[in-house]
Amino acid sequence: MSAILFKCYIIYHMRILGIDPGIGICGFGLIEAASRAGAKALDYGAVTTEVDAPIPARLLELYNSLVQVFDETKPDMVAVEKLFFAKNITTGIVVAEARGIVLLVAEQRNLPVYEYTPNQIKMSLTGYGAANKTQIEEMVRVHLGLDVKPKPDDAADALAVAITCSFLYNQGKNDEHKFSNSRKEKK
Repeated sequence: MSAILFKCYIIYHMRILGIDPGIGICGFGLIEAASRAGAKALDYGAVTTEVDAPIPARLLELYNSLVQVFDETKPDMVAVEKLFFAKNITTGIVVAEARGIVLLVAEQRNLPVYEYTPNQIKMSLTGYGAANKTQIEEMVRVHLGLDVKPKPDDAADALAVAITCSFLYNQGKNDEHKFSNSRKEKK
């Protein structure tokens, strides 16, 4: 008597919007990921704010720009880089405020949010948690089949976050990275 083993694969296509939060420059990258077929870049770029404007005005400008990005790209989920504070706590606070705007816009659209540390992103893309920026940009280019590295750097970072989300989703390991207040995925 012989047994036949059937593997069952869930087929999916999803649009993941990766965000590299920042107050001056906030990178975004939209990919379409398909099970067992990799991912492709659909859109990427950066939102900028006026350097000399007061912080509340810059946050409003960022909010309005991100609303437009979210509404135009229509993501199924959002992947955002976790903040890492090294030396400049003042800059970190402003970046945290910008990250709050990202989370607000995602929540207003009932989108699940996944977050990853810089080391998790590096490990996911290169297999090495201390990879440098050039290595990450090259792996983003390779994974998405692009002819050139995406620019600006903030957009490349956002695409890297989205790719990480795609990889972990495909492996069934994304739940541990879901933002604690994030709603359930859209069905």
